Amino acid sequence: MKIVTAIIKPFKLEEVRDALTAVGVHGLTVTEVKGYGRQKGHTEIYRGAEYAVSFLPKLKIEVAVAAELLDTVVNAITATARTGQIGDGKIFVTSLEKAVRIRTGEVDNDAL
Repeated sequence: MKIVTAIIKPFKLEEVRDALTAVGVHGLTVTEVKGYGRQKGHTEIYRGAEYAVSFLPKLKIEVAVAAELLDTVVNAITATARTGQIGDGKIFVTSLEKAVRIRTGEVDNDAL
């Protein structure tokens, strides 16, 4: 089992969710986050004054998947979240040792 964590642009959420549903992902967690990568933020002008925006709004999507679904899930996120512009985001994959569905007590792949 794996945890896929994707940092994406906020307006891409619905497309990514639809793509994940289409490949068999049954649940995900979304968190509003702020951060920056290589782009280091940007500057904006508000009422004639220029100011730096250091942390850009992003969404963090977390999905627990069976190991055999990993490549399919990563490819679905990559294909739908890509705009070709700087700041499209990143995908991180980590191992998941155990999962338990609290309601039924199911474990590991059955709990996903």
